Amino acid sequence: MIEKKPKLVIVVPCYNEEQVLPVTAPMFLKKIEELMKNNKISEDSKILFVNDGSNDKTWEIIKNLSQKEQHFVGITQSRNRGHQNAVLAGLMEAKDHCDITISIDCDGQDDINAMDEMVDAFLEGCDVVYGVRSKRDTDTFFKKFTAESFYKLLNWMGVEVVFNHADYRLLSNRVLREFANFKEVNIFLRGMIPLVGFKSTSVYYERHERIAGESHYPLKKMLALAFDGITSLSVKPIRMITFFGMLIACFSFIGVIWAVISAFAGNTVSGWASTVSIVCFMGGIQLLCLGVIGEYIGKIYMETKHRPRYIISEKTWDDIKKE
Repeated sequence: MIEKKPKLVIVVPCYNEEQVLPVTAPMFLKKIEELMKNNKISEDSKILFVNDGSNDKTWEIIKNLSQKEQHFVGITQSRNRGHQNAVLAGLMEAKDHCDITISIDCDGQDDINAMDEMVDAFLEGCDVVYGVRSKRDTDTFFKKFTAESFYKLLNWMGVEVVFNHADYRLLSNRVLREFANFKEVNIFLRGMIPLVGFKSTSVYYERHERIAGESHYPLKKMLALAFDGITSLSVKPIRMITFFGMLIACFSFIGVIWAVISAFAGNTVSGWASTVSIVCFMGGIQLLCLGVIGEYIGKIYMETKHRPRYIISEKTWDDIKKE
């Protein structure tokens, strides 16, 4: 059990959220005030908005919120770097100024009230608390099928992820400090956090409809995220290519033996169309395999560059020192 009231920083990534931010910001403020009133967190806890290079009025809204309310603070990236980098930027900026962080999307779909259980779990000794969807009744059949297939595919590929968990989670300060040692450029947080370890648990909640605006995670981005997660955290595709190559080699060797036996037996093998089809098929498979290998080589190339994963261009505070 932890006796001292922890300082909480709620990390909220924002990208073109001018429609939804004025609605959800008061909701975050109300929740943090409830937690303080119930003596679960310290009075100097903050809500940190991370502007991911929005091209609307999101940053102006964040600056106005921070001027009106002391619990609101914000940072903006120099350009759009993607959701994962925005969450990472917020976590890394907050780690020296807090005891715990809770990352949550700005759209209001994740149940804010689940934060109470998350903080309770931390006070009971957990360093990582995952927010997990209990069901997907609000999703269409297609979205539900693709999302659940996404998690199953990641697990099958050897990526350790929590089923139906996205980026709604609580992390303690010591988890953040250890996670800061993960220097890779290709970021897939929901697969990287379990690698840090420490005591963890899950809190289950029901997800709501998006309050306003449009979703920033269509199928195309979800597929790209899945591919990044697999190639960043698993070598199984390379092993599958190796196995497939050995299998094709075995079939080819059997085919050579069959062709030699047929030649000695005086049987001619006719059908150039089938031969061309097989050659084209194998050519396509080889190009596909080269593409997968090339993707891994490209990621290695990007890692060797050691480029910054995010650049903070502006903050709404001078310093939020941990007291």
